[in-house]
Amino acid sequence: MNPSEQNPLPAESDVARQELVPADWDVPAVFRQRLGARFGRQRAMFADGHLLLVLHGVPQDGEAERVGRLFWRSPGGSWKASHRPDGSLALDEHLREYRRRIEQLEEQEDRAQSADDYFAVLNDLTPVFRAARNLQIALQDAREQARDARDVIDYRDRTYEIERQADLLHQDTKNGLEFTVAKRADDQAQASYRMSVASHRLNVLVAFFFPIATLCAVFSTSFSFGEDLGQLESKYAPLPLIVMLLAGLMIGLILKSRITREPPPAA
Repeated sequence: MNPSEQNPLPAESDVARQELVPADWDVPAVFRQRLGARFGRQRAMFADGHLLLVLHGVPQDGEAERVGRLFWRSPGGSWKASHRPDGSLALDEHLREYRRRIEQLEEQEDRAQSADDYFAVLNDLTPVFRAARNLQIALQDAREQARDARDVIDYRDRTYEIERQADLLHQDTKNGLEFTVAKRADDQAQASYRMSVASHRLNVLVAFFFPIATLCAVFSTSFSFGEDLGQLESKYAPLPLIVMLLAGLMIGLILKSRITREPPPAA
């Protein structure tokens, strides 16, 4: 079999499908050479007065791979976008999408009550915050490379505001999550403390009345000690019972004082 038949070269249609830069864009060849089959990270390219922005759309829930978008500014100042025909308006809308998504997450963070709510906001916000930060870096790089492009300054400033808004929301959400977790731990600690105090008081009561219960169990309350002392209860009633109760209370007080005594300081 011919080796060329085993490993055929890709057809021209396959190569065209892999081309990220639209074919009708009159951009420097270096742009097409620096872009592979994937968009890669967000960045800015500048050559011969041409500016090419490789940006990502707003990350969506469950999205495994970022959606790339190209924005080309010609030396004359006109913009084109790979996903929409109106270039400059497409870049404006691109930035507004980030701001709207962050505002939605702000509303979700305002409604958060539990740690699960804050974690859900943080889980959705983290990729948006990371993308917004890289967006701002790309526009800052574009501003430094295309110094004569005055409109890039406005886009750069807007991306800074977006990144700042996402950063503040990210910090607020993390603080809310940490506070909620800490408050829950404190509530559990308070509940454990109350339970331990209640258990200690119960043990003190048991220790206090334990001698009385023991004496009553051993001698009973009838005080029948045989034929010789069988009439003790009826003859001196209720003195034997009172003596037994007082003896039990005295022993209980002694046990209580020992139980509630402060432990010695640790060495």
